[in-house]
Amino acid sequence: MDLLTHVLVAYLVTFGIVGPQPQYLAAGALAGGLPDADALLFPIARRFPIFRHHGITHSLFGVTVVAVVGAFLAPLILPGSAWVYFLVMEVGGACHILQDGFTNFSVPPLLPFSERRLEVDADRAINFVTLVVSSVAFYLLLGVERNHVGPAVYLYTVYGLMAFFVAYFAIRLTGRLVIGRHRAALDPAAVPVPTGNPFTWLLLAERHANGRVRTTWARYVLGRGLVDGPHAVEAPIEATPHSGRPTSAAEALEWSYPLARARSRILEMTYHFGEAYETAAGAWTAVWYSLEFTMFGRASAVRVQFPADGGTPEVKSAFYRPLHPAY
Repeated sequence: MDLLTHVLVAYLVTFGIVGPQPQYLAAGALAGGLPDADALLFPIARRFPIFRHHGITHSLFGVTVVAVVGAFLAPLILPGSAWVYFLVMEVGGACHILQDGFTNFSVPPLLPFSERRLEVDADRAINFVTLVVSSVAFYLLLGVERNHVGPAVYLYTVYGLMAFFVAYFAIRLTGRLVIGRHRAALDPAAVPVPTGNPFTWLLLAERHANGRVRTTWARYVLGRGLVDGPHAVEAPIEATPHSGRPTSAAEALEWSYPLARARSRILEMTYHFGEAYETAAGAWTAVWYSLEFTMFGRASAVRVQFPADGGTPEVKSAFYRPLHPAY
């Protein structure tokens, strides 16, 4: 989850516990964002890995330490109960852990006692839906409405945001639970991957054998089932000798995949898919897309263009829009 969403959700949960008490709301919201301050600890993390990003600060132990310190310091800054400060900061930090664990970005909630990680894989680490909603919410709450509208309007906004996030997380979790029933239709080892649309998922399977990689995917829509696929593409990991220009889409994919994989680490790190087409001039273009790094209908990809005269192919990485949209 993005930082704004972490802070906003912690703010809303804190509001649900203590109501409109500014000092506690500020403490809970702050605690909701503090675990990501571990990004500032990277010099220490090189020597002590426990301080890495998504390390000890994303554990119940780390959250509790912050809550205890906050319970001691906060009353010195703003009047209030040390116990309530501890409660809202503990809950705010726990919200952060749960939200990260809800995504495909795992966290170790039991550090330093256990390395066991929490990863529900029901949402993306950064989702533009929640990012936009959180950005607009802060603009409304802290800009448009603050000291400009009556308490009733403010309450309606807060309760509306609460309802949105409850519905959003419920839809994501439902999709994650239901899509598992469709694995057998694709591959018993298939992995569900959330997309930017909370109702749409990709079901993916990847096999490596004899120096080749084969990716199979299907698109699932909550309430409708599998609506597209399965589609499959296969190519060699290492470049194979060839000359001239491709004569088919399959050949263009075969020749381009090693070049694309060498150009972008994203392809190596994520599930991916390829498509190829011939231009009017007789050249062939093959594009390999990440099925996980996507936004606004485009995907992180590598495009390999084979000239019509059989010359050196041109390899370029960028965000491209697939001809056959998988998102």
